[in-house]
Amino acid sequence: MKVNEIKCKTALSKSKLPGLDYSLNPYRGCEHNCAYCYVPNVLRINREKWGTFVDVKTNIPNVLSKEIRNKEKGVVGLSTVTDPYQSIEKKYKLTRFCLEQLLIYDFPVCIQTKSDLILRDTDLIKKFSNAEIMVSIGTLNDYERKMLEPNSSSIEKRLKILESFSKKNTKKSVFFGPIYPTLKKDDLKEFFNKLSKYNVSEVLVDNFNIRSGMKQNILEKINSNEKFKSHFSKNIFRKTNFYENIRQNIFEIGKSKNIKITDAF
Repeated sequence: MKVNEIKCKTALSKSKLPGLDYSLNPYRGCEHNCAYCYVPNVLRINREKWGTFVDVKTNIPNVLSKEIRNKEKGVVGLSTVTDPYQSIEKKYKLTRFCLEQLLIYDFPVCIQTKSDLILRDTDLIKKFSNAEIMVSIGTLNDYERKMLEPNSSSIEKRLKILESFSKKNTKKSVFFGPIYPTLKKDDLKEFFNKLSKYNVSEVLVDNFNIRSGMKQNILEKINSNEKFKSHFSKNIFRKTNFYENIRQNIFEIGKSKNIKITDAF
């Protein structure tokens, strides 16, 4: 992994994502190396290079401290492009330092992550008067997760994040996507029982949208697993009703558990 220490000119960017006013990305590039990541397409980065580098914006806490003095208060999304709690955060602590600055003015925050490193900052997050933790989960099978999200936290550890925050005054939500093509209705019942137990208030659902270069990248990651590959070929690469059926099941179960279900995009 190539680490580049860089300087940034701005910290907060206007966000077009629903529910967010600003986006804050302490890092560019991501160690999680998810095979389906859409960011290379958005930033026009060669997909072969994605997952091999991280640009560290070493001055972003200082830049942020100056910006927020004159910014209208609004919800700050951490992180909208790369995970704010990828492994390199252990060393640089830029996400933590940025949270400290945001807390001074008590800006609302929404933190989306696949990493249980977020638990390190529980002491800070619980001090915000308006904070949301959103945990990304696309599969309930950790063997599959290892193939397509090799450097991210296990599914068990992600559920531990929700469990840890379950009794705190922090909104908890799940980004359920992109939904893997192996997901079964029976898996959903157990999953939503846990979400209900952990006081998760909302689940955002997203399809496995295939962008340029993504299909080849996924097939390379799962080439040795014919069964997994056949699920992708049948339910993702071809037009089927798989996602529509799973989506309907999620909405039905969510309603029975009093959990709000929303289409992500």
